[in-house]
Amino acid sequence: MQEPTFSYFTPAGCTRRRIVAALGLAGALGLTAPAWAQFRVQISGVGATQIPIAIGTFRDEQRSPQPISAIVRADLERSGLFKSLDASADRLDEASNPSLNDWKTKGADALLAGSVSPLADGRFDVRYKLWDVLKARDLTGRQGFVVPTGDLRLTAHRIADDIYEKLTGDKGVFSTRIAYVSKAGRRYTLLVADADGENAQSALTSQQPIISPAWAPDGKRLAYVSFQNGKAEVISQEIATGKRRMLASFKGSNSAPAWSPDGRQLVVTLSRDGVSQLYLISADGEGAPRKLTSSSSIDTEAAFSPDGSLVYFVSDRGGGPQVYKVPVAGGTVQRVTFNGAYNISPNVSPDGKWLTYIGQVGGGAFRVHLMDLSSGDTRPLSDTRDDERPSFAPNGKLIIYATRQQGRDVLMTTSLDGRIKATLATSQSDVRQPVWGPFNK
Repeated sequence: MQEPTFSYFTPAGCTRRRIVAALGLAGALGLTAPAWAQFRVQISGVGATQIPIAIGTFRDEQRSPQPISAIVRADLERSGLFKSLDASADRLDEASNPSLNDWKTKGADALLAGSVSPLADGRFDVRYKLWDVLKARDLTGRQGFVVPTGDLRLTAHRIADDIYEKLTGDKGVFSTRIAYVSKAGRRYTLLVADADGENAQSALTSQQPIISPAWAPDGKRLAYVSFQNGKAEVISQEIATGKRRMLASFKGSNSAPAWSPDGRQLVVTLSRDGVSQLYLISADGEGAPRKLTSSSSIDTEAAFSPDGSLVYFVSDRGGGPQVYKVPVAGGTVQRVTFNGAYNISPNVSPDGKWLTYIGQVGGGAFRVHLMDLSSGDTRPLSDTRDDERPSFAPNGKLIIYATRQQGRDVLMTTSLDGRIKATLATSQSDVRQPVWGPFNK
């Protein structure tokens, strides 16, 4: 069976990759990255305001299989809100009594130090302390984790989350996960990875396409489209156990799943009546689907608003693909995007203030855009030409998307002002369809 292609929304010059992405139907090679590949994350740009934080190598870190302080540093820098200073020469740890005035003179607003101690049972005792240099006070006390080797990267991400929240007031997302699809030859792999792209684990491998992954709000399940039975079907799968449940296998195509915020239902695109329309289905796969849109046009790529009252989607009912919205309870469909002739793949920020989507600009470039939903003001965030499927981080401060950079497919994140971009650490040659998972429950 060949990879499915769809001719929905195909302006002049649209590539095959873009045609597939218009439905959220794209495939992408999956290899687990090596433990120390954290240094492959490439960060570019300069934030408007950044907090200078001094970070030293943790005491005894060379005895750990993971570079804890380097992971923390990369996490914070990738957010765009921090600029790191090297404090390694001072050989500090969580028990130190550093001269905060000296660090203030060096331009630091905060200071982080810690230790990584191997224990006799094979676990590691990881401890750290954060100081507010400007106010000359301790922000965390001596925090610590006793963890097995396999949890060291997660521990580093949790430390970064704690620092991010202490210094910004917002929750960090470094210990959350992303999912994406990779393709190698005829093999498709659904991958779940750390938010920095590292520690990728295979959730499913198939000789048939796996497309359109979508996280359940509890972070325990993924819905996606499978072709294992010879047609497009919507499947839900438990991450921990691999247990699968059929959600939609109606006549025609079943595609583009999106979970409601309460996790009780999904909106999917079904062509059971001839034309692709939006339907609501139960998360347990029981009962009859409820039709949400009814038109002679193609309606697809749905996304819920954070309060669950609205569904944003893509339709060509105006002649070309644009983003629209409709109340979940039923009602009038309203157009949302007006700039440009080709806008697809909507995703709403967790606070409901922003809409990100892919819009065609200039001579055919497809770029990540950001819209202020209160004013309608819109701006492109990327400078690449083949972006697809943007997805907000659960704190709403970053967006992940797939694109081509220097001739290869990559996953990238961008800050909402577009100033800071990071190319995530994936070694795959064909990566697409990323989606950011929720906060850990």
